[in-house]
Amino acid sequence: MSIEYFLNSLYLIKPEIVVTTFLVFVVLLDLFSNKRNNLLPFFSILGLLVTGYFVLEQFGLKGLAFVTSDSRAMVSVDSFSAFFKSIVVLSSIYFILMTVYSKEMEETFDRTGEYYTLMFGMVLGMFFMISGSDLILLYLSVELVSLSSYVMAGFAKNSEKSSEASLKYLIYGALSSGLMLFGISLIYGLTASTNLYELNPLLIVSEANSFILMFAMLLIFAGIGYKISAVPFHFWTPDVYEGAPTPVTAYLSVASKAAGFALLIRLIKVSFIAEKDTFGFWIYNPIFNWQDFLVIISVATMTLGNFAALWQKNVKRMLAYSSIAHAGYLLAALAVLSDTGLVAVLVYFAVYLLMNLGAFLIVIFIKNKTGSEELDSYDGIGFSMPFLGVSFTIFLVSLTGLPPTAGFIGKLYLFIALVDAKMFVLAIIALLNSVVSLYYYIRILKHMFLAKPSENSPKEELSAVQFIILFSLVIPVLLFGVYFSPIVELAKNSILLLGF
Repeated sequence: MSIEYFLNSLYLIKPEIVVTTFLVFVVLLDLFSNKRNNLLPFFSILGLLVTGYFVLEQFGLKGLAFVTSDSRAMVSVDSFSAFFKSIVVLSSIYFILMTVYSKEMEETFDRTGEYYTLMFGMVLGMFFMISGSDLILLYLSVELVSLSSYVMAGFAKNSEKSSEASLKYLIYGALSSGLMLFGISLIYGLTASTNLYELNPLLIVSEANSFILMFAMLLIFAGIGYKISAVPFHFWTPDVYEGAPTPVTAYLSVASKAAGFALLIRLIKVSFIAEKDTFGFWIYNPIFNWQDFLVIISVATMTLGNFAALWQKNVKRMLAYSSIAHAGYLLAALAVLSDTGLVAVLVYFAVYLLMNLGAFLIVIFIKNKTGSEELDSYDGIGFSMPFLGVSFTIFLVSLTGLPPTAGFIGKLYLFIALVDAKMFVLAIIALLNSVVSLYYYIRILKHMFLAKPSENSPKEELSAVQFIILFSLVIPVLLFGVYFSPIVELAKNSILLLGF
C-alpha cells in the first residue's frame, strides 16, 4: 500500500481516529486527576460531538479504506455507515447523560475513567462493525464491543444482579463468538477469502459444498444474532438487561443492536446480492436462501419477545423482551430483501432510538425516586409525577406503533415494505404481535393512572437539565409522528451507494 493510499484511508476513518484519540485522553485525564473527576462526562460528550461532526461529513461519500495490493478493502465508507454511526453517537451521548443522573451509578463515580474508556472502546468497535468489509475485521470488532460490554454490564460491583448479568453475558458471548469464528473459518476454507466484496463473485462461480456453506452462514449468524437479540440467540437478554445498570441496558438495547443490524445488512447486501430488479427487489445468490431464513427468525423473535413480556413484573425485564420483539420487526423488514425494506429498517431504527432511550430514561428517573423497578412501584405515578407519567405514556404508545407518534411511522413503513413484497402472512403476524404488545404496555399505564398512589408516593422533582433531556426525546417522538419526511428522505439517501 502506497503512502498516498494510506493517507487517503486515514482520511476516510476520521471518526474512528477521533474516538481513539479521546479514548486515550480519557485514560490520561483519569490517570492524572482525582478519582472523582466530574469533568469526564463533559469531556466524553465533547469527544462524541466532534466524532459526530466527522460522521456527518461522510454522508454522500463512497470510498474504500485500507485497500491491499490484491485489491481487498478492509473498511467501507458510505452514507449507510454514516447513518448507523450517527445512531451510535446519539445513543452514546444520551448514555452519558443517563449515567450522570442515575443514582444507581453513584457508587461507581470513583471509577468513571474506566467507565468512559469502556464506552469509547464500544463506540470504536461498533463503528468498525458498521463499516467493516472483511470478516476478520468484523469479528475483531464484535469482540471489542463484547469485551467492553461484559465489563459495563457488571460495573455496579456491589449489586449481585449486576455481577450475575456480567457473567451470563460473558458465557453466552463466548459461545456465540466461537461459533462465529468457526463459521468464518469455513467460509475461508471454501472461498480462500474473507473479504465481503470478493465473496459475492466467488460464491456465484464456486462449486463449494452448499451444505457446508449454509452451515457456515448459520454459525456466523449466531454471532450476529447474539448482538441483535434474535431468537434463539436471545437467552442472555432478559437477565442481562434486568441486572445491568439501567444506562448500560438502554445503551445495549439501541447502539449495540444498531451495529449488529448494520453488520448483517452489509453482509447480505454485499456478499449475497448480485443485482436488483427494476422494482428494487434484490436478486440473491440461491446457494443460501436468506429470505426464508430471515422470515422464520423474524416470526420466532417477535412472537417470543411479545408473549414472554406479558408475564413480566419487572419493568426493565419487560422492556428487554420488548427489545427482542422489536428486533423481530426489524428482521421482518430486512426479510423483504428490497430497497423499500431497507428504508423501513433505517426509519424504524431512527424512531426506535428516541422511544426506547426515552422509556429507559423514565425508568431511571422513577427508580431514583422509588428505588425499585417493579411494576407495583409505578402505582399512582401518573398522579404524583404527572410529567413523567405522560412522557412514559408517549414512549409506550410509540413503542406499540400507534399514531400520532413516531413509532407509528416505523411500523407504517414496515407494513408498506411487506405489502409491497406481497408478504401478507408475515404482515398479519407482525400486526397481531403489535396487538399483543399493546397489552403489556397498557399494564404499565394501568398501574400509573388507575392505581391509587400510596402515602409515601414520591413527588415529581426534576432538575431543569433533567427536564430538558427528557423533553429532547419526547418532542421528536411527537414531531416525527406527523412530520416524518426528513427521516424518510435521509433513509432513502443512505442506502443509495450500499452494495452496488
